[in-house]
Amino acid sequence: MSVSGSGLDPSVLQALANAMFSAPPGAEPAFGQAPAAPSGPINLASPLPPGGIPVAGHNNPLPVATTLQMTPPLRTTQPGAAELATPPSFITPRVLPVQAQTPDLHGLQSTVLPALPKGGSGLAGVTEGVAALLPGAAPVPNLSDAAVPSSAQPPSSPYYFLGEAVSTGGVPAAPPLKLDGLSDPFGLAAPARIPATPPAAPSAPASPSAPSFYFADLATGLGSAKPAANPKLAPGRGVFDVATIRRDFPILQTRVNGGKPLVWLDNAATTQKPQSVIDRIAHFYAHENSNIHRAAHELAARATDAYEAARKKVAKFIGAPSPDEIIFVRGTTEAINLVAQSWGKQNIGEGDEIVISHLEHHANIVPWQMLAAEKGAVLRVIPVDNTGQVRLDEYQKLLSHRTRIVSVTQVSNALGTVVPVKEIIDLAHRAGAKVLIDGAQSVSHMKVDVQALDADFFVFSGHKVFGPTGIGVVYGKRDILEHTPPYQGGGNMIEDVTFEKTVYHGPPARFEAGTGNIADAVGLGAALDYVERIGIENIARAEHDLLEYGTDRLCRIPGLCMIGTAAHKTSVMSFVLDGFTTAEVGQALSEEGIAVRTGHHCAQPILRRFGLEFTVRPSLAFYNTFEELDLLADTVRRLAQTRRRG
Repeated sequence: MSVSGSGLDPSVLQALANAMFSAPPGAEPAFGQAPAAPSGPINLASPLPPGGIPVAGHNNPLPVATTLQMTPPLRTTQPGAAELATPPSFITPRVLPVQAQTPDLHGLQSTVLPALPKGGSGLAGVTEGVAALLPGAAPVPNLSDAAVPSSAQPPSSPYYFLGEAVSTGGVPAAPPLKLDGLSDPFGLAAPARIPATPPAAPSAPASPSAPSFYFADLATGLGSAKPAANPKLAPGRGVFDVATIRRDFPILQTRVNGGKPLVWLDNAATTQKPQSVIDRIAHFYAHENSNIHRAAHELAARATDAYEAARKKVAKFIGAPSPDEIIFVRGTTEAINLVAQSWGKQNIGEGDEIVISHLEHHANIVPWQMLAAEKGAVLRVIPVDNTGQVRLDEYQKLLSHRTRIVSVTQVSNALGTVVPVKEIIDLAHRAGAKVLIDGAQSVSHMKVDVQALDADFFVFSGHKVFGPTGIGVVYGKRDILEHTPPYQGGGNMIEDVTFEKTVYHGPPARFEAGTGNIADAVGLGAALDYVERIGIENIARAEHDLLEYGTDRLCRIPGLCMIGTAAHKTSVMSFVLDGFTTAEVGQALSEEGIAVRTGHHCAQPILRRFGLEFTVRPSLAFYNTFEELDLLADTVRRLAQTRRRG
């Protein structure tokens, strides 16, 4: 009998079911008993209590209401000068619970990707609850006995999804990822962790010999490092003069919308270019323009030297042992397709497994789906917890002797989560699998050393790291590249061609068929020169200061919900605003000259993990300022107040 046909209210049935399954074994369910109101700070890693602010829609595909859990009381006015004179304590971001795609009386939630073409391929894996019932399965941590009913059956969807423990609020309860002991993705000696909730008392200042500037403890507010007058970069505090830096970027002087200064907060989509990069590309076309490797004249030699010099700069920048392990492509998307269609086609067969994470950009999903469909392989997905961090405990369960490659992002473009890729690589190698790291969102924010990571492949795009569009990089270990067939055929990648057979060059030329994007490769080299002059560690510190400040200001706005609250993050502040579509927020910001990205950010699965289709995504670079973040927060606050007045 259907619920709709029974005459019963589905919400009542859900409440009864939640009470039944949340009751301890042997105890009577607390039917009709109101849950105790939460007191004190809320632990984001624990199940969120019921209640909160009803938020309808947020561009969700289903016209059902979800709830935002309230944090400690939010202020409705901007902080005064006296308050700004002291370090602000971190306000716990509110996490939007996962919205179910279909009603479910047990509070279990799932999301299903479109089915792959028939032919033996597909997504595989089992939910945590079902996995716990399999013979010989290890116990699932932090799940209550009530979380897995004895009558549980495998779900109809083959999609591997996390967090199917039941909480009293109907929200998947994800155990916290234990970050202690994980590698420091920024190469700092003693990274501090951003707390999920404000600590009871301020922690002691860090030792001067143990730098912790990237993941600074938001509760301490960087202590005496903040100037007394205003928590902004000031002479003597900043790692560089941001005003001088901004003069290196001509586009930042642009006026838009009737004379408003451009505020570029769309850096995760593309970064702006310093004058040195613009000049280097212009110089190439004015003085060096020629095809490479194919002529004995002077300009061919100049162009070849410039192109190969850029390859050496890339190798040095990411710590590759040799320039011969650097392949130039159009961008990260082409880079992943190259690996999938060359190494993947050669090494992945029917029944083999490909592992990606729930955080991935479409460019790190679709190529593997296409390969899986063609080969009859299986695509497995690493789940994430409610903060947006990957679950290493669940990842280990996915690895098997059939795992051929693990392909994961180092930084989420939608949430800013920094993924513990060193641990992911080490575990994959123990299982005999290769690993590709998508570094599109990491190379401009943190130091990358592919040898220290032991990555088999590392890919990124030039335009994300202050270089030109249309140029990207594949790093591959030499012994792997030497045994990998080419991705495309044509000129420049051959030693000899007859009608009977072709002999290919070794790497990297084997993978660079035809005339490459020579000028933009040279421009990428100039961009990396610029970053190294500034210092990637200095960039990391400046951006973290901005991220800390901007997050605090946005979290003070009533009705604003931050999406993605992992302890390790880079310069992304995705959010939704109660009562407004993301397009409305983006338009209001644009009218003030503020450029942000709104939409799904080519990362639909991870947004749907949080019950959303779209977010507003301001994203930072080291040339941004605290004044720009003030304008961002003030504009969003004014917009929020218009709906309340209406």
